[in-house]
Amino acid sequence: MKDSRVSRAVGVCKKIVASFSYSWKKKRDLAEAQKQLNLPEHSLKTECPTRWGSRQAMIERILEQQKAIAQVLSMDKKLRHLIPTWQDIDVLEAVNKALGPLVEFTDALSGETYISVSFVKPTLHLLNHSILAPQEDDLELCKSIKSKILEYLNEKYSHPKVQELLDIASALDPRFKLKYNALETIATAATSTEDAPPQKKRKGLSSFFKSSTSTTGGEAIQQDQVVGAELQTYLQMETLDAEEDPLQWWKDFKKHYPRLSNLARKYLCIPATSSSSERVLSTSGNIVTCLRSSLNPDHVNRLVFLAKNL
Repeated sequence: MKDSRVSRAVGVCKKIVASFSYSWKKKRDLAEAQKQLNLPEHSLKTECPTRWGSRQAMIERILEQQKAIAQVLSMDKKLRHLIPTWQDIDVLEAVNKALGPLVEFTDALSGETYISVSFVKPTLHLLNHSILAPQEDDLELCKSIKSKILEYLNEKYSHPKVQELLDIASALDPRFKLKYNALETIATAATSTEDAPPQKKRKGLSSFFKSSTSTTGGEAIQQDQVVGAELQTYLQMETLDAEEDPLQWWKDFKKHYPRLSNLARKYLCIPATSSSSERVLSTSGNIVTCLRSSLNPDHVNRLVFLAKNL
């Protein structure tokens, strides 16, 4: 989102952080001001382009230490102009209010244990209807930022194929099932009306279990009945707690749902974000350094595997 007010306020924050980062005297004065004003003795944070949520963390810390920062900068004529104005503070508060709730979701979706693509649909639903929904006390800038974020996220996942994947993954997750409007993907589309031309049926969850080989009519009907009964039994079971591991649940109930468990293994192995692959790249960078640039690729693979799994 390009906004001159946001660009100016964020620029001021960066200059403030830089002025304190490169001066031990400023750090000392800030610590003394924090004690006098009974503020938390926290250091200022800087924005890092490659670190998610770093801008919001920087803004939040500036707002927390606003009085202490103003007290220290007011004693320096050369840096007095860096004291945020009330307009800057209003902008920073609006940005922090809009971005703050996203930090927890970003951290949650970046997990590697029981976080998969099945979490995307519930998260989008919660962001659209609760977290990023406009509030009465929101400033216009805050509403605009929330709107832009939702517009970007909804467009990102708007492709029909992506929606189908998210619906099926969410339905196969015992923590959610049909809670987030996945019913349309699981059930086949309704038959066409007399006035409308025939429409192509949407791919249903049960269609994944059908054998690719030709079967007799009786075998096909029997197979559909078995799949339908298995699916119906699964949907009638109680949902799993949100903190539980769905993969472990499917491992425990594999013998009860042999067909669904195979499909769950296919979809729930997809990570919600690219964080896991980025962590692997970071681990590789720590292993293959300038002093170890001649490592055999096979050795690198083994060392990365050991580093990530021990």
